Amino acid sequence: MLIFYLRIKIQEKIINIFYMKLKKIDVLLILFSIFAVLLHFFSRNPNRIEVFYSRGIFMSISNFRCALFGKLGFSFGDLVYGLIFLSLIFFLFRFLIALFQKKITISIFLASLKRLCLISLMVYLVFNIFWGMNYNRLGISSQMGLNLMRYDVSELKSLNAILVEKTNLSKKAIVNKHPQYPNNETLFIQTKKAYDVAAVHYDFLSYKNPAIKKSIWGWLGNYWGFTGYYNPITGEAQLNTTVPKFILPFAACHEVAHQLGYAKEKEANFVSYLVAKKYNDSLFLYSAYLDLFFYANRNLYSQDSTSANRYRELLSVDVKKDIRELIEFNIAHRNFMEPIITKIYDLFLRSNQQPQGMMSYDEVTVYLMAYWRKSGGI
Repeated sequence: MLIFYLRIKIQEKIINIFYMKLKKIDVLLILFSIFAVLLHFFSRNPNRIEVFYSRGIFMSISNFRCALFGKLGFSFGDLVYGLIFLSLIFFLFRFLIALFQKKITISIFLASLKRLCLISLMVYLVFNIFWGMNYNRLGISSQMGLNLMRYDVSELKSLNAILVEKTNLSKKAIVNKHPQYPNNETLFIQTKKAYDVAAVHYDFLSYKNPAIKKSIWGWLGNYWGFTGYYNPITGEAQLNTTVPKFILPFAACHEVAHQLGYAKEKEANFVSYLVAKKYNDSLFLYSAYLDLFFYANRNLYSQDSTSANRYRELLSVDVKKDIRELIEFNIAHRNFMEPIITKIYDLFLRSNQQPQGMMSYDEVTVYLMAYWRKSGGI
């Protein structure tokens, strides 16, 4: 009788604990939902985001994280990503086993669903508070007073012609000097110097605490199609250093632009160009002009494929060798997962104020054209 009584009490205790946890989850769900709604409405005003968040709160957060993680000799953010990925695999595996063994009751399923909703809200809040609200800022065009007008085909042809010339000249300078491409550490140091030079002309490009890291998952990036990425949790800029070396200077400057709060890919591309131009180093210039030519030429191809091919043929033999190396590299790492990852990333971009998805990178042409109109040169 005593054993039966104790068993009942234990069961009641377990039920009470389970009920209390559910109540706590319900409260947190309500609170986090309210915070998410308030954050959403706060983010709808670009002027407010630019003044109070991007130039204020975010820069304090970014400088603190870069100072905290920048001096580590490895990418702490990559370890976080790895841990998150393994945790997801583990919990998915446990859920499938429980489902297969028919241990998933309605109450357990509802409790799991609530936890999933709570985690999703936490991710949404952390992502936006630490970085995501930058997608809604006024951005670099406002800071530089650029008029982002649409362009016609004739202007696009002129831009292609200029970029062909700039690409060929910068590649020729590299060939004549016979320099070695910098190793990773030297590249990161040069990227910091490039931003220091740019900050003399544009104070909003000041980069105080460098935190550029070699990606632990670079080999995976070759198959998933990324050359770099920004970690919104730790604020580190990760670079896939296994890709052809001539890509890396532009990619490094691009990821640092994300650290400075330029979330949209077209803006990060344009900032990267500005930094390379002001630094005036042949390796950085070539990396930037070649990348910009790819975007401008692709834009022209969609409207006049014959002209686009003609400008591509005007590239020097040495530039064409680099392009062939890049194509062969991509072909060697082609796999069935890349289109899936690309589609997921495309959806991510579209959900964050970039309706063109993956084509948002190409929209740097609009910024480049506006800068050309204003400054008279590229």
